[in-house]
Amino acid sequence: MGGSRWIRPEVFPLFAAVSVAVGICGMQLVRNICINPEVRVSKDKRAAGVLENFEEGEKYAEHGLRKYVRGRPSQIMPSVNRFFSKPDLPSVE
Repeated sequence: MGGSRWIRPEVFPLFAAVSVAVGICGMQLVRNICINPEVRVSKDKRAAGVLENFEEGEKYAEHGLRKYVRGRPSQIMPSVNRFFSKPDLPSVE
């Protein structure tokens, strides 16, 4: 009976939102550990000190999503913005 308290249809959107947030955080954590040139997990790589690997850092910072979004307008819904910014008002006679 104690488990049915949280299994309600009203709670599903909350579970979905929290799951998406945890998924995004997990994805970023894995991305940083695996790909980030400044994160060194193994002891041998940490012993190397400060590296000057500018090309690798540039490749990490300029990932595919950033390249895709760069040339696009910074609007979430451009069609809705266009609709409300240019209303077709009837003329007053």
